[in-house]
Amino acid sequence: MKPHEVRGLWLGLLGVAIFAMTLPMTRLAVGTPEAPQMSGLFIALGRAVVAAGLSAAFLLAARAPLPRPADWPALAVTSAGVVFGFPLLTSIAMREVQAVHASVIVGALPLATAVVGARLHRQRPGSGFWLCAALGSGLVMAFALHKGGGGGLSLHAADLLLLGAVACAAVGYAWGARLSQHMRADHVICWALLLSLPLSAPLAWAHLPQTPLPPSAWWAFGYLAVFSMWLGFFAWYRGLALGGTVRVSQVQLVQPFLSMVFAVPLLGEALDLSTLAFALGVVATVFVGRKMPVRVAA
Repeated sequence: MKPHEVRGLWLGLLGVAIFAMTLPMTRLAVGTPEAPQMSGLFIALGRAVVAAGLSAAFLLAARAPLPRPADWPALAVTSAGVVFGFPLLTSIAMREVQAVHASVIVGALPLATAVVGARLHRQRPGSGFWLCAALGSGLVMAFALHKGGGGGLSLHAADLLLLGAVACAAVGYAWGARLSQHMRADHVICWALLLSLPLSAPLAWAHLPQTPLPPSAWWAFGYLAVFSMWLGFFAWYRGLALGGTVRVSQVQLVQPFLSMVFAVPLLGEALDLSTLAFALGVVATVFVGRKMPVRVAA
């Protein structure tokens, strides 16, 4: 692997570590059916508004140029996927399922991102890469079946929302990575957030919480706004641009397990040795897969 590809993998891993806190923090902010906190709509849209404010200040300080006219459609697709689609669908779903369960479903994201990225960026991974990707995804699903007990994976209505969120994120990641080939990665997410502001701001205001909430819910919301919705993309899009969307997307295979680790102290959810064993297996597929060739189609 070339030095810039290795750097891309490390930046991608940093982004994944930041994103891994998203599901536990969302669960903390949205609450449970028995003890609801913020609405999923406010969490998704409100965090986009806060991040857009930070983006405006950042772009002004950096004297960032306006995107090219041809870039606005791609920014709109990116915004639809990662500013609206993924946050909105996961925020609504997280009141109904635990973070550990949701982390398993979102484990399909690396493969989805690789498929979209390969098509969009005209990359042609070899059979060895796809074998590693399929093996990693298979381990994630095997883990889901294992944790589901004798009856297998217990599906929730919210799982459909989570699968929709996976599709939205895969599209948003791939298009954002494409823009990051000629725009600064930190500028991509900033412009995507500002583009969403005319819609996100009034909707967030309409769903502003009307009752007092515990500080933990607001701290979780703050993390989602500053890190999940903003800073995490600085590292993630830069990593995708340097290392290639198809290859770096597989680093996301460790995200479900990191989310589970974070869910233990934050939410009191359980983590056992079998979870750690599956995590090591998934990490191994990432390690092997990163060495597999990925060609660019002519």
